[in-house]
Amino acid sequence: MTEPRSSPVFGKRTEPHTVIIAHGDEIRHFTIRPWVAALAGSVVAAFAIGYLLATSYLVLRDDLIGATVARQARLQQAYEDRISALRAQVDRITSRQLLDQQLMESKVAELLGRQAELAERDGRLRPLLERASGLPETAPRPEERPDLRAEIPALNSFAADGTGHAAVAALSRFAASDGKRARDFGAFRATGSAADQADRLFVQINKSLRLIENRQISQLRSLTENAYQTADSIAEVIKSAGLTIDADYGTKDIGGPLVTAEDPRAFETEVLELDEALTALDAVKAAANRLPVANPVPGRPVSSGFGMRRDPLLGRPAHHSGMDFRARSGSPVRSAGAGVVIKAGWNGGYGRMVEIDHGKGLTTRYAHLSRISVSEGQHIASGTVIGKVGSSGRSTGPHLHYEVRRNGSAINPVRLLKAGKKLLRFL
Repeated sequence: MTEPRSSPVFGKRTEPHTVIIAHGDEIRHFTIRPWVAALAGSVVAAFAIGYLLATSYLVLRDDLIGATVARQARLQQAYEDRISALRAQVDRITSRQLLDQQLMESKVAELLGRQAELAERDGRLRPLLERASGLPETAPRPEERPDLRAEIPALNSFAADGTGHAAVAALSRFAASDGKRARDFGAFRATGSAADQADRLFVQINKSLRLIENRQISQLRSLTENAYQTADSIAEVIKSAGLTIDADYGTKDIGGPLVTAEDPRAFETEVLELDEALTALDAVKAAANRLPVANPVPGRPVSSGFGMRRDPLLGRPAHHSGMDFRARSGSPVRSAGAGVVIKAGWNGGYGRMVEIDHGKGLTTRYAHLSRISVSEGQHIASGTVIGKVGSSGRSTGPHLHYEVRRNGSAINPVRLLKAGKKLLRFL
């Protein structure tokens, strides 16, 4: 065999290997190059490594798949738990919205009922206030309140958005109509949820409605007391003139169970009481209007009083059964009270005379008229023009001779005229 040659550049050269295979008489040989051997070794090594990796993958695959499945199961369980928690939260929010909506609707219905009741009360109060409009120092009318019905759509949307902002906006508009409510609403609007704000405002509105109810009852009581006091004042004035309205006026017993302002019956009780007081006052006024307490010729001076005087024609002392008012001929003469004309015509020295029956034995006479404007049997009201001033009959000049008679006897008209001046502000 020859020695391998060496290269001056790459050093010792590797010679190829020759493989000889003898089989009987047959001999074969082939040469294996170094790079072929290296390639074959690499293939074998790669196959061995691949086999080892495949074996490792097959061994570890089940563990990897199990770990992945377990991880996915944990993630799925976490998602399901989260979804369950969100669903429970949604259910709670929905339930709360339904409860808030029901509560809101019930409160709105209560407020509307209260408002309808106040409107009904106002309708019942107006006729009474019209009747009491002539009372001195009449209590003011109940003030108008805004209508909450216009805000119902916004109030009912409370549960639609889940926040209650629409309800708060509607209630804030209602609160803004009253200064005190607006201040109270602004004080708590900055804090708390919309539902809490709406609930607090409901409380404020309820207080305001209760205040209106109490004010109505207070006004009714004030009007009732005022009506009774006015009737008593009229009766006292008439009594001071020596006359009476009714024999049993002011002697009837009064009283009853105490009814507080919070009692549901308070308003009805006060309305009935005011109606009775106004009825009594109307009766007293009607009776006072029938009495001859008005001046038959307002603004005219008295030329001769009631009682003893020097007769203008004879010049000697004589009793004057009435009082004379100096007035120009043709001046209107008015009835001193309501009544029925029992005489209208010429009556001796009275000249043209009108006599009116006012009831309770009281009559008035208007003498020396130049003209008569009423007829016998005619019903007239107080202040009706019954004729004109003249100088007919036993008279020295134009004037009105005015007499007041009780049961046929002449009485001094001055007390009645003074009473009439005091009654002007009541009648």
